[in-house]
This record gives sequence, structure tokens and C-alpha cells, in this order.
Amino acid sequence: MISKSDLSRDLLRAEYAVRGPIPARAQELEAQGRKIIYCNIGNPLAFPAQRPLTYLRQILCLMEYPALLDDPATAAHFPPDVVSRVRSILERHPPGTGAYSQSAGIPFIRQAVADFIARRDGIPADKDHVILTDGASKGVEAAIVALLRDRNDGILIPIPQYPLYSAEIALRGGKAIGYHLDEAHHWQLREESLASAVARARADGIHPVAIAVINPGNPTGAVLTRENIAMVIRFARANNLAILADEVYQENVYAADRRFHSFARVMHDLGETSVTLFSFHSVSKGFLGECGHRGGYVEFRNIPDDVLAEMVKLQSISLCASIVGQISTYVMVAPPQPGEPSHGRYVQERDAILRSLKARAEVLSRGINAIPGMSLESPQGALYGFVRFELPAEPGVDVATMGEEQRRDYEARRDNAYCMALLEETGICVVPGSGFGQEPGTLHFRTTFLPSQEEIEELVARLKAFHQRYVDALAGNGKAAALLRR
Repeated sequence: MISKSDLSRDLLRAEYAVRGPIPARAQELEAQGRKIIYCNIGNPLAFPAQRPLTYLRQILCLMEYPALLDDPATAAHFPPDVVSRVRSILERHPPGTGAYSQSAGIPFIRQAVADFIARRDGIPADKDHVILTDGASKGVEAAIVALLRDRNDGILIPIPQYPLYSAEIALRGGKAIGYHLDEAHHWQLREESLASAVARARADGIHPVAIAVINPGNPTGAVLTRENIAMVIRFARANNLAILADEVYQENVYAADRRFHSFARVMHDLGETSVTLFSFHSVSKGFLGECGHRGGYVEFRNIPDDVLAEMVKLQSISLCASIVGQISTYVMVAPPQPGEPSHGRYVQERDAILRSLKARAEVLSRGINAIPGMSLESPQGALYGFVRFELPAEPGVDVATMGEEQRRDYEARRDNAYCMALLEETGICVVPGSGFGQEPGTLHFRTTFLPSQEEIEELVARLKAFHQRYVDALAGNGKAAALLRR
């Protein structure tokens, strides 16, 4: 029988806090009958506050059981444009959902993705530079696999980051090079931070090969300005870096003074032709929220044909992306148009979801910022808030005497203890900030705003009472604090 010590060192090195010990404990408590408010993962359709879009589910229903197309009763349950859309899909892809497709994806869907990018950005897009993937995560995985040539290669990742990046880099034997986002300025990127990260990496013998950017941000909820994106592109060119642009939250922009700018569009406007760009999108976020259907794409720019062929080869090792996911991606990039019977309902459902998310983000932000010792940069987009909280110093602990790694481990123990105690006492499940990375001397946790508005209001009330008790215990009674942190 194998033991843990027999496993790959890279697997053991990889961590993914979003589904770590705190969510695992939440499931145990739920099985015991406790009510849990899950705020640990961006899984929209797991919450009653968001329902699937009717149009997409109607398309998938008929695709999975096309015999309904010939049933006279179908016309009473499905709009005519849905029926004609499914017939059109089956004409162009006769095997339906049950057979493999071409490795890069069904050709007409890849063309629809290219058309979507061209409409969104007003720039040319090529279907042969699009690969359909099982969610954006598989596209990110493919890019990391392709770019890391040896164990001294590294990829710049934001701090805080979505831990997919650090985990995948660890699994592939590479080095994660953290660059800190600027919390004081809406979590934008700073060129000095990028330059410092590259300089430190090179001094340690690490060869930076790419930079990952998440826009809108996870876990920060920030939306990058066009100027910030242009700075990143210029920095990538100066340092011979590819760019991994994670743009899965591009529909989730709530701040009135922000709009989504794609890296592809800004790169086109700059006339940049030497920086390779991987752009990722997914059906899991936005207003679709179809995490379970695993649909998405990666688009490549400034990539030679022989490199593109290697990316297709890599995709072929997994045969192809889920067909249901590919069709979901098709609906995302080619929704019903004005004048079609389904258009009105589609727009109504889409807009209601986005309005609700915006309102819930505002409720969360107002509530958190009213709690003494807590603050939240109001989410401009995405599905998350990265909440900063203050704890009193522990007696006998002097962080000034600690080395960098020792301090990071100490602060990780503190935010993990806090979040575990929060779960045990209140049933609120969040993710410690150390799971995403944070500036030394700061403590955070990430929460979604996917529960209903009423649950978010309840969450804030519970959180306020808990935080005061926890701080009081730390400040005045070490024994009580230890009990809270169990």
C-alpha cells in the first residue's frame, strides 16, 4: 500500500485553500445539522439567490434528448428560436453531446468565440487561435504546463491571488513569483512591485517567463483601469514575459466609474505584436454561473503557428473539452438576439442577476465597513470581498524579531484560527487571507456575496458580534482566546 511519503513532492507542495480544512469542517458541521452560510467559493448556482438562465437550460435539454424535437408537445414548452437553434447545432455537429469533438473544440463554436471577441473589442479575432476548454481552469493549466520548461522557471502571480495559480505552478515544478497588489489604491498593479518581484526572482536564480493578471480580481473584486493594463503590457514586453489574462468575471462590473477592458483590446491599441497573450473566459461566472457544466475558452495572440500546434497537441491529450460545456460556451458568446422570441426573457434574467449581485456587494461592503476593526475595499466587480481585519498583538509575541517565512507562518496560523473559530461559533464559512497571500502585517479573509441579501445581512450581524468577542478574548484573557481558536 502506498503512503503519503510515496506521493509526488509537487503534489504535496500544492495547496488550494478554497476547498481546504475550513470548508471540510463546514461540511462535517452541516452533516451534524448545523446551518452553514457558505461564502468560501464562487459557485453561484449553489445558492437559491441565483437560478439558471432559462434559454441555456432549454438548449441543453433538447441537445441531451433531441427526440423531443419531433414531439408535437415540444412547441408548448420551448420557444421556436430554441428549437431552431438546437436543430442548427445538430446540423453542424450531428453527433450531439455524446461523442468527442475535434481536440480544439467544435469549429463553429470556436468561430462564435472569435466573433464574440471581435464584437466586444472591435478588433480582429481568429477561430484558429481559440481552444475550447473545461472551464477557464483547464486553459490556465495548459498555459502553465506549456510555459514552465524547468524547475527554475517562474510565473508572476498577484498577491492576493486565486490559488489555482500557485497550486498549478507547484504541481508543474515551477516557482510562483508573488507581486503585491496595492490595497490602498483599489488593488491596482504597481510597476515598482512588478519590478521588485522580478529582481528578487532573478537574484534567487529564478527565470520569470510569464505574468498572471486577474481582471476583474479574485479575491479583491478590483477592476483594472486601461492605463494599468497598458503598464502591464509594456512591463511584459520589457521583461520578455507572456501574459496570462484571467478575464472570467468580465460581465461582473458594478462600479459606475469602472468598465471592463480586455488585454486583447489594449494590446491591439498599443500595436503590441511581440508579447504572447493567453486570455481566459468561462461560463462559470458572469451571470451564467454554470460552474458544473465546465465550459470556457483560451484565446491566443502573438503566438507562432508551431507553438499553437503544440497547444492543440496538449489539448488533444485530454481528447476534447466537455461537449455540454462547449455548447454552454456557445450560448454565452452567441445569446438570443433582438427580435427572437427568447431575447426578452434572456435580457430580463441577465439584468436581474447582475443588479442583484451589485446590490449584495453594496450590502456586504456597507456592513463590513461599519464593524470596528474591519474594512473592505468595496468590490468593483467579480463575486468576492477581501475583508481586512485587525487583531490585538498576542502577549509575548514580537513579530519584529521574526524572519519573513516565520512571520508569514505565524500570521497564517492567526487568520486560520480566526476563520475556524468564526465557522464553529457562527456557521459562516470563509477562506483565510493567507490562502491567497497578503501583505506582511495584515490579516484578511475572502467572502463571496452569493448568498441572498437577507443572509448577507445576517452574516454581517453575526460577524460583528463574533469579531468583538474574539478581539476582547485576545486582548483580555489568553485562556479564553485559546478556546476561541480551537
